[in-house]
Amino acid sequence: MSFSLVLLVLISFSISSTVYVYFFRGDARFSSAVEYLRKGWPVFAPLNVILYLSTKRWARKPFLSTDSFENLSLLESNWKDIAQEAMALHEAGYFEQTTDKKNKSFYDVGFRTFYKYGWSKFYCSWYGTTLNSAAVHCPKTIDLLKRIPSINGALFTLLPASSQLTRHLDPIACSFRYHLGLETPNSEQCFINVDGQSKSWYNSKAFVFDETYLHYVENNTKEMRLILMCDLERPMGLVGKVFNWYYKKLVGLMLVPNLPGDQAGPINKLFGSVSPFLASTKQLKKKKPALYYPLKWTFNLTLLFVFFFSIYVLLSMFSYAIS
Repeated sequence: MSFSLVLLVLISFSISSTVYVYFFRGDARFSSAVEYLRKGWPVFAPLNVILYLSTKRWARKPFLSTDSFENLSLLESNWKDIAQEAMALHEAGYFEQTTDKKNKSFYDVGFRTFYKYGWSKFYCSWYGTTLNSAAVHCPKTIDLLKRIPSINGALFTLLPASSQLTRHLDPIACSFRYHLGLETPNSEQCFINVDGQSKSWYNSKAFVFDETYLHYVENNTKEMRLILMCDLERPMGLVGKVFNWYYKKLVGLMLVPNLPGDQAGPINKLFGSVSPFLASTKQLKKKKPALYYPLKWTFNLTLLFVFFFSIYVLLSMFSYAIS
């Protein structure tokens, strides 16, 4: 198979995938193409669509039953122990430390945009790695997580009172998202809306959803919302599992430390290194927008080329393996 033919197929499939996610996936719609570009991560649409097509039919919906995933009841049965460890982390000030620019934990590619709403987190495990600080400060939670093989990653997340997370979707479809209420307002006024359907958090109660549907969060109460959030293995067929192996390796590179002495992935280190440059580009945007936007799109197109080239290499290896 020639490179030009593979490239043509990739481009055609990429355009079709982008159109599908924008116009047809789910019931909720983007308000504009600009919102899709800013909050929809269209660059990941091609690989995500492959995973959507390979997802088991019973799992192709915004919300799923926790009973569909083995051993999740362990977490709900032991929610008080998990909540006690999470509250101890909060009282020690560790959540605030992870969003402080002076710490490496600040440079979180996946969740950094939530910081402006007061959202904070403390990682327990991330795609094959248990963080050192989590093993020390929340050993009971770690022990429970290790007994559930379908959990790819886990973290505690805190949303303060009278806050929100604006409408968005998560970029990578390798997992489903699990939420367990630990210290919540126990109110309908604190909720998540996924593809037009709302669910509220309650202590000891859990639910699972597909975070690649449009969703947003509101806490319209005077109390914080503290939960355990896990990435669960997406139920898929053989083709999806092959692509998901590649995806999970990519996500694993995004490992973010909590405290000094924690492990850190290369993307966290790279993001920390280029942050001063990114800060300077914001000044360039204000002072010389005519120069800023060509540089921005050149950078984005370069990343796009690298992304598609890696897919081409993956497909070539897969084709060679089955030939």
